[in-house]
Amino acid sequence: MTPDDLRTAVASIQWYHHIDLGHGIVTPGRSPNLRTLQRLGLPDRLDGLTVLDIGAWDGFFSFEAERRGARRVLATDWFCWGGPGWGTKQGFELARRTLRSRVEDREIDVDDLTPNTVGVFDLVLFLGVLYHVKDPMRALERVFTVTGRQLILETHVDLLHIRRPACAFYPGDELDRDPTNWFGPNVSALVAMLRAVGFPRVEVVSRYSLPERLARALMWRWQRRGKFFRTLNQGRVVVHAWR
Repeated sequence: MTPDDLRTAVASIQWYHHIDLGHGIVTPGRSPNLRTLQRLGLPDRLDGLTVLDIGAWDGFFSFEAERRGARRVLATDWFCWGGPGWGTKQGFELARRTLRSRVEDREIDVDDLTPNTVGVFDLVLFLGVLYHVKDPMRALERVFTVTGRQLILETHVDLLHIRRPACAFYPGDELDRDPTNWFGPNVSALVAMLRAVGFPRVEVVSRYSLPERLARALMWRWQRRGKFFRTLNQGRVVVHAWR
């Protein structure tokens, strides 16, 4: 495929991730995935490890794990590849071909993840998915069963002004006008949930600072995406958990 052919193919797809495909071509995604990568605490090298990317969408984090030396990477999705989400699998497939990647793929829902269906992996990436599932505890139980060593989880959090474990429920499209957003645990709840499903060691490695949350709340109020004080008590967090 020539660079011009690649640009034409890229332009025909609705992208979520920014992915550098070479030849000066970067996919026009909506996601802040490059900024998220800086927050994840993903090791520089993953040599010899197996990696499972749950909710891979266009596959940015799957390809990044491969680039960092992972022996095997399995990208899974259902909601965006074949379910009711607005995304498709076209971006993933084009990026994989263009990058000459060996990342494997499996169309499967989170609730169907088991050692029998996908196997067990050294490192599991569960990024930007938890708040989209209707039963977050069940989802974490499934994730635990396929995690051999470590889980890296990134998610939306809410009720940050409450110290005890608590979780917000979003009826309709209350959160960011998106009806697929269901739950927002606070950090205490998230840590407790991970421990409850079986992870003995849980560490919060990154969270939005108060200035970041303030800037976000002001922006969302200006864009009419959320009320100021409610949004101020929301944010994003990265948690590492080990078996």
